Amino acid sequence: MTEEQIRGIYRETIDPFYAWVSRRCGGDRALAEDVTQETWLRAIRQWQWKGAPDRPLAWLTTVARNLLFNEFRRRRLLPLDTVSAREVLEAADNGRASESAEIAAVVNHALERLPGRQSRLLEAFHFERNSVEQIARAFGLSERAVEGRLRRARIKLRKELEAALQAAGGMTR
Repeated sequence: MTEEQIRGIYRETIDPFYAWVSRRCGGDRALAEDVTQETWLRAIRQWQWKGAPDRPLAWLTTVARNLLFNEFRRRRLLPLDTVSAREVLEAADNGRASESAEIAAVVNHALERLPGRQSRLLEAFHFERNSVEQIARAFGLSERAVEGRLRRARIKLRKELEAALQAAGGMTR
């Protein structure tokens, strides 16, 4: 793959990709920039050797998701002294998990513990702000099925959040 081809993919994907990463970083611009840069470095290395994937943006978001999970796993080990359990649970319930870096860290850690499809549904709805109709088309499901799966995924996410918050310092509601 040539350098010009990689530049073309970069120009096509950087805006939606950076927006995707930023929504998951809870306002931590430095983290969003670091993850974006590291993901692109990995892309360049691999794509020069193997060629670009059929869906470059999907490849980039998968790599970035893994980088963010690793980062938030490290952050979760830090004391969560500036955020309460109630704030985390309310933010997750109301789709505002990306408003604070600490809340995003806890929510992303909990998302990592969900089955992949449930995690992706919640991300598509809450982080990417897709409608149920858009998600249904993207996942090949009916809108009713998406609503039911989102409801079950939220219940499971809440349980994971409660467990993570308990483990992080015995926080209670």
